[in-house]
Formats: sequence, structure tokens, C-alpha cells
Amino acid sequence: MSEADTEAPISDGAARSRRLSGPWRAVFVVWTAASILLCFNQQFTLRFFVDFTLLDTEYFWGLIALLLPLAFLLYPLKPGLHTDHVPWYDALTFVVAAALATVFIWSARESAAAGWEYSAPDMAPGWMMWSAVAMWVLVLEALRRAGGWVLLVIMATFSLFPVFPPSMPAPLTASSVSLFEAASYHVFSRESVLGIPMRAFAEVVIGFLVFGTALQMTGAGTFFINFAFAVCGRYRGGAAKVAIFSSGLLGSMSGSVISNVLTTGTLTIPAMKRTGFKATTAGAIEACASTGAVLAPPVMGATAFVMAEFLNISYAEVALGAAIPAAMYFFALFIQIDCSAGRQAMVGLPPEEMPKLRQVMREGWYFIFVILLLVVLLLVMKRENWAPWLATGLLLVLNQAFSKQRWQWRDIVVFLETNGRVFVELVAILAGVGLLVGAFSLTGLTGTLTTELLFMAGDSPLLLMLMGAFTSFVLGMGMTITACYIFLAVLLAPSLIQVGLDPLAVHLFIMYWGMVSFITPPVALAAFAAASVAKAGPIATGLEAMKIGSIIYFVPFFFVMSPDMVLRGDLSWLPLHLITAVAGIVLTCGALQGYLLGIGDLRRTGLLEWPLRAALVVSGLMLVAPGGGIMPLSSVQMTLAALSIAVPALVLAWLLCRRASTFPLGGTMPAGGRPGEPG
Repeated sequence: MSEADTEAPISDGAARSRRLSGPWRAVFVVWTAASILLCFNQQFTLRFFVDFTLLDTEYFWGLIALLLPLAFLLYPLKPGLHTDHVPWYDALTFVVAAALATVFIWSARESAAAGWEYSAPDMAPGWMMWSAVAMWVLVLEALRRAGGWVLLVIMATFSLFPVFPPSMPAPLTASSVSLFEAASYHVFSRESVLGIPMRAFAEVVIGFLVFGTALQMTGAGTFFINFAFAVCGRYRGGAAKVAIFSSGLLGSMSGSVISNVLTTGTLTIPAMKRTGFKATTAGAIEACASTGAVLAPPVMGATAFVMAEFLNISYAEVALGAAIPAAMYFFALFIQIDCSAGRQAMVGLPPEEMPKLRQVMREGWYFIFVILLLVVLLLVMKRENWAPWLATGLLLVLNQAFSKQRWQWRDIVVFLETNGRVFVELVAILAGVGLLVGAFSLTGLTGTLTTELLFMAGDSPLLLMLMGAFTSFVLGMGMTITACYIFLAVLLAPSLIQVGLDPLAVHLFIMYWGMVSFITPPVALAAFAAASVAKAGPIATGLEAMKIGSIIYFVPFFFVMSPDMVLRGDLSWLPLHLITAVAGIVLTCGALQGYLLGIGDLRRTGLLEWPLRAALVVSGLMLVAPGGGIMPLSSVQMTLAALSIAVPALVLAWLLCRRASTFPLGGTMPAGGRPGEPG
């Protein structure tokens, strides 16, 4: 899992980071190992084997002392500058950042006892206040290097906001504080630099990052890809279905979008091109499938763990709540591909090219046990802090005992270095984004903005949702998913919750719309990464991804309007909602692609093709959209209205296709003269 998010790295790390060597590489690896051991000690309460327990704030500052200074070694002052060595000023910044964080570890107990977050300017030594200001600046600089100028400008502005709110126009007016008061709150409280984002990283995320890296380096990617090829490679559009299946499996374990594209895409994209998919379509399919990595339990991106902290619920509740929306997304993607392959009369991959399922399972059976252990610990025993560490331990033991890819010492070094790069990027971003949370906590402005947003929207949930979707989409272009989510969780989520929407559904809604930018130009990081593998135009691949992944633009509205889809509230309507959702997805995706399962190619309907497709899209969306709640129609009324449109359109399409076709229903004649392959 990564993100700069894992959510996925913000951009290609190699283009903007240094390749460390010599003593600096040794420092990087050793400090990363120390951060893993520190976290392991804290999670399992080992007390360093000498009966000494760290306070939470001491532990958080310990991780920052080990990881934040590394950002000045890993990321140059600007991309492309001194990428082959560490200049003196970055070495000096590294030392200063480590020293300041160590000072805050040393003062953590006194700070907690004396309440320095509010009274430090009056009680703490003057040099301590200047140290707080210096750390504030260093956190922002690390954020700029890891996350870019957009994040810096937004977070610097908001972190300084408590100093000058009286000069702001309503509704941003609030009581002001001095620079030192703001600095003390940002550094000494548990609401800013050490706030929700950093706490989520320190308590849960770091373990899943270690698990995701271990999974990749023990050959799980190859196992999942071969498993997908063995299961569905022979069916029509088989290579594309393999991309969906393998990316979903691997992504659900790693939570990383970009690494998912680059891992599975190198095999699935060439296979798709070889079986008739255009380069842009092949790249788009892989981008859409890999984007689901952020949505799919049991291991979602870092955002999900931050969400659990925000909502003060267990991660298991977040993962269970995300399960049905994720299943809807992947099912819709699968149906879109099947219908597209049917319309283009594609066939599957040759059986002789497919790996044998028995052989695949013989070589990677132990991954199944690791996943089962992870799921049981997460969802049954609710031990999310322990789950990734125990699963990683089992994985490494089984790998060394049964795999051909047994680790050597050099693999351990690569493992630590890979983890270190992800840790440093996330800590720099999450500590920086925490400043925004701290600023709104200090000024108490969240309640005022919530009231103002409700007034602007006229208490309309739909208008608020549209505002949130648009804002999430725009911010997602310049931020990581986690940063975008945190921004809107502070500003917008309270308004949506206040109009009666379920809190978990609201927070998932914000996360979904933040990740839409992965497949939507002009940013479309997943599509651009896939385009580089497919050797296709990035914008064209992004536009194709929008078309193929179009259902993702509707899914968030469906589950936020009906909390039973995220397993909240009254579940009595859930069976009906699931049935209508499946039927609606089949109709919508088939109509979007122009090919209906059981009916065939809608081009055979002649001039009525587009009216029929429009009617089926409308009826399909009505079936997926749950009734009741904020909807004007009940679930039964919504279903009946949808059927009144869908049934006549389906009957007419079936009659016209049957009359026009000379081949069996549900199949078309490929170029090779064979009836269409089964779906």
C-alpha cells in the first residue's frame, strides 16, 4: 500500500527523488528499520524489553524523528536537482529536523502535563517556541518536496489562518491567535501535526505498508495474475477480464493504484492488445481495474485508515461498509468489458497459453492462508493493529519454507528501502495535511462553515452532494486522495451528516469522488501510467477510461442515498436493493456498450439503437438508485418505474435483434468464422 497514498504515489517517484548511495543509503535503510521496530514495539507493548513504555506523543514524535528528516535526503530541493548526491544544505536540514523532533520527544511529558498546546508561549522557554516555529516550517517544506506546490500552498495558507481570521470576510471570521500560539498548538497538541492523519499512520497504516511490500516481494503479484489467467483468460475479452480480476485481487491486498498498474499491467496490457483491444482501450481497462485498489477490502488505501480515525470506529467497519460499493464497481467493470467484447466479436486467449490452475495453486497456495489470516484478524477478531504484522510474519515464514523466491540479505535491504520510500512520502504528506485539521480545530471554524454551506444549499442533500462531488473531483487533481479526503472531511462532511445522511456513507462518498481523478483527464495518474505501458496517448487513454469506468461516477450517489448499501441502518431493504442494483448495472453497462447479454449487438436494431440505449441507461440507473430516504419515490415505486421503461425496451430490442440476426442469440460471428465465445 502506498500513496502517497497508496492511495498511490502522487507521481512517478523516480523522477523527483534521489537514488541514495554509500553512507546516506545506509542511514536511510537503518532508520527505516528502526521505524519498523519502533512501531512493532509499540503495537505489541514490548516496552523495549526493559519495562519502559512511550507515551503516544513520544511514539509519534519518534516516528517523525526517524522518517521526516529522511524526506530531505530522498527529495531534492526541486525535481532533477542533485539527484546523484546529497548537497550540504539538505544534509544540514536533515540534521536540524532530526534534532528538533528529538527535542519534542524529550519535552513530550512536560508538555502533556503543563498543557503547552494552549499555554506554551507563557510557560515554555523561548527557544522551545522558536523550535516549534522551525518544525512548522520544516513540516511544510517536507510536504512541498513530497507532495508538490499545490499541497504546500493550500496547507501553508490554512495553517497560518488562525493568525489572521479577523481580517477575513464572513463566514471565515474568527478569533485570532499569535504566531507562537498557533505554532504551539500545531506542534504540542494532538490535533495538528500529531493529529488524525499522523495517528492513523503510526497506529495502523505503517503495518499494512509493510505487509503490502512483503506481498509484492514474495511473488504475490505473479500468483494473482496467473490465477486470474487460469480462471477467466479463455473467455471472450479474456485478457481484459484477467486485468480486472488480477488487479482487484492484488489491489485489495496492497491498496496502491499506480504500483498495481505497473505490476499487473505489464502482463495484461500486452495480452489485451494481442487479442484485439486497441492500445488506448487496453490501458484504460487496466487503469480502471487498478483504481479499484483504493476501494476494495480487506486492505484499502491509507485513506480508509484515516477515515476510521475521523469517525472513531474500527477499520473493520470501514472495510465492511466499502465491500458492497467495491463489488458493484468491479462487477460493473466486468460487465462493461464482457459487453464490449461481445459487440466487437472478440474471443478468449488460446488455452495453450493459459497457466494450469492446479499448477498455479501448487506454487502459491500459501498466499491463500495469509489472506485468510488477515481477514480473520481484521473482520472477526477486530485486531487491526496486529493483523498486518502477524500476516507479514506468516507470509515470510511460508515464503522461506516453500517458495522458490526465498529472500537473501540483499532482498531484506531492498525490502527496507522500498518501505522507507513509502513511509517518508506518507509521513511528509500526513504531517503536513494535519496542519489543516489543527487550524480548524484551533479556530472552531468548522461549525460556522457547516452552517454556511447548509444555508447556501438550502438544506438540500442532493445539492450538497453535487457540491461535494465537484469539489472532491477538482481537489483530487492536485492532491493525493488522503489529502483531498481530509480537507473535505473537515469542511464538507459535517454539512452532509447534518442533513441526515449516514456518516460512513458520507465519508466513503468523499473518498470515491477524490479518487475519480485517477481515471479522469487532465490528471488521470492511473490512466497515464497505463498509457506508458500500452504505448498509447495519455489523454486518449484517460478519455477511454472515463467511458469504461463511467459507473464509478454514479456509484457514490447510490450508496450515500441508501446507507444499507454500506451495511448501516435498516438492512431489511438490502436484498431488494442488491437485486435491483445487479439488474441495473447489467442494463446500464450493456446499454453504454451497445450490447446486451442474451440479446446481442444493438446495432441490429437499426435506427432505434440510440433511443433504446438511452431508455435502458435511464431504467438501469433507476434500478441501481435506491428509493426512499431523500428520494421522492419508495424502493418499490422506483423499481416499478424502472421496469415500466426497461421491459418494453428489452422486448423491442430482442424482437429486432432476432429478426435481423442469422446467428444464435447472444453470439456474433467473429472474423475466424466461430460463434462468439461465452461470457
